[in-house]
Amino acid sequence: MARDFYLSLAARGVRFPIGADLVLAEQPDPEAVRHDGERLGRVIEEAARRYRTPLAIPLMDLRLEKSDLLGLLGVPAPERDGFHFGAPPPPDALARIEAAFDAPFEQRNRAQIESVGYIATRTDLWPVGMVIGPFSLATKLVADPITAIALAGRGLTAEDDPLVCAFERSLALAERAVARSAVAQIRAGARALMVAEPAASVTYLSPKQIAAGSPILERCVIEPHLRLKARLDAAGVDLIFHDCGQVTLEMIGQFAQRLHPVILSLGSSVKLWEAARVTPGDVVLYGNLPTKSFYSDGVMPVERVVELAGELHRKMREAGHPYILGSECDVLDVPEAREAIRRKIQAMLEVEP
Repeated sequence: MARDFYLSLAARGVRFPIGADLVLAEQPDPEAVRHDGERLGRVIEEAARRYRTPLAIPLMDLRLEKSDLLGLLGVPAPERDGFHFGAPPPPDALARIEAAFDAPFEQRNRAQIESVGYIATRTDLWPVGMVIGPFSLATKLVADPITAIALAGRGLTAEDDPLVCAFERSLALAERAVARSAVAQIRAGARALMVAEPAASVTYLSPKQIAAGSPILERCVIEPHLRLKARLDAAGVDLIFHDCGQVTLEMIGQFAQRLHPVILSLGSSVKLWEAARVTPGDVVLYGNLPTKSFYSDGVMPVERVVELAGELHRKMREAGHPYILGSECDVLDVPEAREAIRRKIQAMLEVEP
């Protein structure tokens, strides 16, 4: 655990976007780079150098663990992105994933892992791994996760309802798939792991159910993450928790206090200075300018970016909480708006605290 390292970054006023996709888009053949660990590592290194951060954050490709999981279960590659279990996964599916925990990865997943190794062995940067969160992966495995989670939140179990059964089995599979990916990246040299859990939000988790005492947040999000964090702690790897979904202060408090990441990264629907009220002082808050809108000059002109960055600096200084100014999520390249996005990123980074 290197908590002081992240606190020192905040104290120095480091600011940066999650911007590897912007650098990837500049390559002659971006898709080929996604399948080549060394070239992908160079892209991640270039993003860190360009934005003057020691944290080498990979592409936030949240398809990788789903593809790996379904590949181990025999689903053909062309079907995986849109695949949902039409019925509860077979009872032996988890045992099959357990048996294949150390099996080789397919090339795209392997390139992501090798890119972490490139950073760890060939640069002076801080190698960060990347995985989708177990809950978010589980929502991608079933056709109607909202209904299934709502029923579970009302107290129904796998024995009561097939939708709940499908989701609970999918969550167990997702947790193991994420652990498999995390372990591979740790073995490659990751010193921190960013876990992207955008589905842990009011879209899927009812604040009313939670307020009424439902353990749905605990069972579906907190408990799987505590098991993952125990694995990270045992390996001396830091947790960076990312959730760009719409979340309540109660949810933020649970993430910050129960999971106790070194960095808590939140979306622009959250006011970071309000999140500071429920976040321990040794957890750095990261974000959270509305970079998803940077492609549009009409929705987000550069003047508004400067205004929002200045407000965040001012409010966080008043709150007295450590923070790093950055993006609300990974900043994706939009070819027709490429220059506008880069101009706004630069404007964001130039606003002084």
